[in-house]
Amino acid sequence: METVEKKFTNQLINENSPYLLQHAHNPVNWFPWSTDAIEKSRKENKPILVSIGYAACHWCHVMEHESFENEEVAMFMNENFINIKIDREERPDLDHIYMEAVQIMSGSGGWPLNVFLTPELKPFYGGTYFPPKPAYNRPGWIQILSGITQAWSERKNEIISQSNDLTEMIQGRNDLLKKYQTKNSEEKISKTAFENLKNQFDQIEGGIGGAPKFPSTFSLNFLMHYYFFTKDESALNHVRLSLDKMMRGGIYDQVGGGFSRYSTDNKWLVPHFEKMLYDNALLVSTYSDAYKLTHNKNYLKVVDETLEFVNRELKSPAGGFYSSLDADSEGVEGKFYVWDRKEIENCLQEDSVIFCEYYNVSEEGNWEEKNILNCTESVDSFSNRKNVGVTELEKLISVCKNKLLSERAKRIRPALDDKIILSWNAMMISAFANAAKATGNKEYSETAIAQLIFLFEKFKDEKQSGAFHHNYKNGIAANPAFLDDYSTLIKACIDVYELSFKIEWLEQAKTLAQYVVEHFTDKAEPLFFYTPEWQNDVVVRKKEYFDNATPSGNSMMAENLYRLGVIFNKSEWREIAINMYSKIKNISIQFSSSFGNWLLMLNAFDFGFIEMVISGQKSILNSQQLNKNFLPINILIASEKNLTAVSLLNDKQFSDTPVFYLCRNYSCEQPVNSVEQLLKKLNAFAIQT
Repeated sequence: METVEKKFTNQLINENSPYLLQHAHNPVNWFPWSTDAIEKSRKENKPILVSIGYAACHWCHVMEHESFENEEVAMFMNENFINIKIDREERPDLDHIYMEAVQIMSGSGGWPLNVFLTPELKPFYGGTYFPPKPAYNRPGWIQILSGITQAWSERKNEIISQSNDLTEMIQGRNDLLKKYQTKNSEEKISKTAFENLKNQFDQIEGGIGGAPKFPSTFSLNFLMHYYFFTKDESALNHVRLSLDKMMRGGIYDQVGGGFSRYSTDNKWLVPHFEKMLYDNALLVSTYSDAYKLTHNKNYLKVVDETLEFVNRELKSPAGGFYSSLDADSEGVEGKFYVWDRKEIENCLQEDSVIFCEYYNVSEEGNWEEKNILNCTESVDSFSNRKNVGVTELEKLISVCKNKLLSERAKRIRPALDDKIILSWNAMMISAFANAAKATGNKEYSETAIAQLIFLFEKFKDEKQSGAFHHNYKNGIAANPAFLDDYSTLIKACIDVYELSFKIEWLEQAKTLAQYVVEHFTDKAEPLFFYTPEWQNDVVVRKKEYFDNATPSGNSMMAENLYRLGVIFNKSEWREIAINMYSKIKNISIQFSSSFGNWLLMLNAFDFGFIEMVISGQKSILNSQQLNKNFLPINILIASEKNLTAVSLLNDKQFSDTPVFYLCRNYSCEQPVNSVEQLLKKLNAFAIQT
């Protein structure tokens, strides 16, 4: 690798992305996605090879080492293609388009994503990882390159025609919802969605579906909200089972806190070891809500340990949170995180015996002759079996974990992707906000507010009024913000308002929402495009509505518009949101595990959307007390004085003592005088529905 770095430098050397910089010394003459590269393709009449990945991607590293560092392969690529490298986290819009193309062509997708385009940016062939020579029932990379080169030379018109057809198919996917028109039914939507989701429960190990197993936080959130209204114990029991299994498994870093991307097995034991900011943000919020609902102190411990990890390893000293930690260190996946029993014994001495038994550490290991720490029983169960006090055992485990964390810090660390992404940071701000609500921890609250201020300071686009950038690094903000950037930022503003109850955060949310309505709206139907109408370097404007690893921008915007529409009495925004939910309703029922975030609001509509207002002196203090309780999707407004801009405060009492209102559709029940009385009203309301 050293000789390669010294010998070659390509166009990526001036980029900010850690992933692109990883390839800056490949012999392949990589270009970033740019007008120059596209024009070069048109001028030289060469097809474009777009290779998409991200810094924490294991198989991206493998393909780079096998093919892109090979001078002979690089020479062929340079001669016959314009080669463009894209960081999918910088340009998710391009990744969405070309991933869909590959999925249409091959039936599957993943990263690295390698797709061939005409000079007009239309895809005509692609795949994921290709070995250098034919293997694993996959053609070799040189074989692919040679075949594409020959086809371009001999059948160019045919390829262009196919690329036109494929691009039309991608465009047509925007209209997929037409196949799932909403049917009238007397049954509540959420009940049907719950039954469909229940069929996918892993009743033994928790989670939704089988391996590879993802945390499915949206589905778990829906189950908690569904339980609140129905008191269906099977919903809450599955949340408990899932969260318990995850926090005891290898997907959770038992030494350092924080979650890996997913589990490769159905028992949550062997993770794909990359740690992403957004996964940890979503899981912190879910565990915070579960703590509010169950008062299980172990969930609070997961929240605290995960946020400690985020602050320690992903927080930028200058502000913002970094994107991810690689799965690999020293070229080996998981090497940083796994243990030999002998290492643990040397570090912990006499405490190692009980620690190794609790975390299932053996001489032979449980994964590639190493040990992934995991516990298969609770602290209470283990302490009873070993006749050790719970407090004593917890203290011993805590001391041992700190020793191992210090020992692990001596190892060569996984690579850090230190770019700061707007949407992921907004999600982490919401996570800190929800953790602050659950715990009353002022540091969490202060972090949420400080980081939100940072985003407004660093991500604004000075050239485009009202616009934001998508990513930031080394003082440079780049790339246009996408729908999920705006939608998560709006939600973060609302969440931080519910911590501070400073009206300016609602005003910021309102301004951002107006920008989205003006620049992302599809005039043909009530859903938003992923990109603004002024962005012109994409071949297709796509609409994303599935809730996948992160919530879809559309599901977030629907919730945002409805809530802001109620707060500011903007009926046109409420109408947009209701039409969006109407559009998505039927498909979300049929494929409930892919629409978990949509289902939260559909559940709220089924059982009655809740508005809570606390007015008068000490209203903010009482609101913070209220926030410690699990609340279904709602609007919470607190103010010591009347604010005419906020419609929900109209006609409320403002006196020396706080007054508590429970409302629906601007119709409020008789006010009460304490948090306890308001919660009693709320629970009575839930039982009635």
